Amino acid sequence: MKSAVGSCTLLVVLGGPALSRPVDVSQQQSWMVGPFAKPARVNPVITPNSASRFRSPVNDSIVAWEEYATFNPAAVVKDGKVFLLYRAEDASGARQIGGHTSRLGLAESSDGLHFMRRTTPVLYPDTDAQRQNEWPGGVEDPRIVESEDGTYILTYTQWNRDVPRLAVATSRDLIHWTKHGPAFARAADGKYLRVESKSGAILSRVEGDRIIATRVNGKYCMYFGVPELRIATSDNLVDWTPLEDADGRAISVLSARPNHFDSWLVEAGPPALITAAGILVLYNAASLPSRTYSAGQALFDVRDPTKLLARADSAFIRPNESYERTGQYTAGTTFVEGLVRFRGRWYLYYGTADSRVGVAVWDPQGAVGKLLR
Repeated sequence: MKSAVGSCTLLVVLGGPALSRPVDVSQQQSWMVGPFAKPARVNPVITPNSASRFRSPVNDSIVAWEEYATFNPAAVVKDGKVFLLYRAEDASGARQIGGHTSRLGLAESSDGLHFMRRTTPVLYPDTDAQRQNEWPGGVEDPRIVESEDGTYILTYTQWNRDVPRLAVATSRDLIHWTKHGPAFARAADGKYLRVESKSGAILSRVEGDRIIATRVNGKYCMYFGVPELRIATSDNLVDWTPLEDADGRAISVLSARPNHFDSWLVEAGPPALITAAGILVLYNAASLPSRTYSAGQALFDVRDPTKLLARADSAFIRPNESYERTGQYTAGTTFVEGLVRFRGRWYLYYGTADSRVGVAVWDPQGAVGKLLR
């Protein structure tokens, strides 16, 4: 890849010769964020740990809860630190994707690059009302925002190895969580309870280092789903209703495109952000025939969050490092779920090959991109 920014500026941003490769900005448009650079000296920032132990309350057994894989993180800034809620898999079950039990771990960092982890998970299958939805597959792939009063709103996938369901949990401290169950449980007389749903990216605004859920046209909005992006609204950030067409079908706002990096499927990424240009949606994408996962950017109308205004023709991050192509998913994965502003820079956290957590950094003081400064 070629750099149009200049390696000197980026090296200063990341503190020395930290980049694994130059940054490609040839497809950068004015409404997009980036370019992001991957600091080689710290990546991947979270890897599996076979020493961590946890007593599972479901079957009263001691498990190495993050032994097999650690990936797909949500990110938030709290008390001057970056916190990651990352998906961790134990080594139970079949040796295949989706065959293990997932729990959410919590890690914190003072610089956004080096993390310390709690020894036990903070969200996991329990002997509670959600057991039937979360066992034995677990809890997966979180995204996080704040509400106006500082409550943390977590969207995540419940996986009982039957139907994946998008669910909501809330917390005041990131450690103790209240589960509210499937996000669409009360929508349309429960017709979505047996329909696959996942990947909830709540529309938010940026205030300092906070990402705050924000109403548009009197409602909270959330982009969600795979293999197409759909949209839902809510009055309380807990109970969500998909927007439907005249025939009662959930409407699609973004779909796969033939002969592009997103030719197989698209899936919501980190929380959607209100910018000067409109609603910025980072989304995960897979291509055919390789089935490689990269990520793209799309712009929607802030007055009508269903209206697509622009869409990048190429991925802004893709698996080109060894740690992004080795692990559970060898076709290669850069699966974006966490994006935060921290000390003037933007930190993008993503899953690599369904096995580890990576980070990429953008300094908006550079030559490209001023929208979210």
